[in-house]
Amino acid sequence: MEGPTSHFYFSQRLRLHYVDWGNAEAPPLLLVHGGRDHCRNWDWVATRLRDRYHVIAPDLRGHGDSGWAIGGGYDMGAYIYDLAQIIHQTGVAPVTIMAHSLGAGIALNYCGAFPDQVSKIIAIEGLGPSPKVMAEQAKRSVDERLRTWVADRRDNSGRSPRRYASLEAAVKRMTGENPHLSPAQARHLTVHGAHQNEDGTYSWKFDNHARWGGGVGGLTHADQHHLWGQITAPVLLARGTESWASDPVEDGRIRHFRNARLVNFEGAGHWVHHDQLDAFMAAAEAFLAE
Repeated sequence: MEGPTSHFYFSQRLRLHYVDWGNAEAPPLLLVHGGRDHCRNWDWVATRLRDRYHVIAPDLRGHGDSGWAIGGGYDMGAYIYDLAQIIHQTGVAPVTIMAHSLGAGIALNYCGAFPDQVSKIIAIEGLGPSPKVMAEQAKRSVDERLRTWVADRRDNSGRSPRRYASLEAAVKRMTGENPHLSPAQARHLTVHGAHQNEDGTYSWKFDNHARWGGGVGGLTHADQHHLWGQITAPVLLARGTESWASDPVEDGRIRHFRNARLVNFEGAGHWVHHDQLDAFMAAAEAFLAE
């Protein structure tokens, strides 16, 4: 597989990484990965689209080859600023965005705040917790949530990155995270998602502190629903039927969008673009061609 070129940009003094698949004269397409992932997870998608689009895929802060935030700066606002900066600094607006999980949540919020900067968006399982989970969360008072937040981060501060004795051991862990992956997919994702330590062991590239996101404040669910309603570009929502994510048509969340439709993918979990690549690409390319 002929790969992309690596580049860096700066956001809030962080040195952030992205890859560029070339074809700069073509319409821009930004691919945004999810939590604990990296930009090279899009390689199979990018190779199918690079002949028609100028494909750019960033590593989120604290992920892949991007810098780690000092002071726990992994709140939604920081991620949105980073996305705004790469779009601004590369001059690709109006841009089409394809994003997954955490990346899709970031992208949808960005699209609501800057609707004129986006042409279309494909969001793979980026709507966050279901209404049922949100209702349970709402039962907890802000003081309780703040105490839990402090306790979780104090516990996390003592964690060290897990070390795997060999690359094969890390590949095995990757396979366990998503049993839908083929051996070739699991190896590719691991090779680009891990680094070798000085003692010869391997660790994942992402910052453990990114697992817990930002502070107690920030965007509420109501804020995000409002932002979804400000999106003027067409939206394609993608969901795996074997995922933990609830169906936004059945639970009513699709009503927050002006122009959105949902495609459910059988035989896919949370990583639809890995689990059912051909079916996902057929739906995505049809949507992009409209």
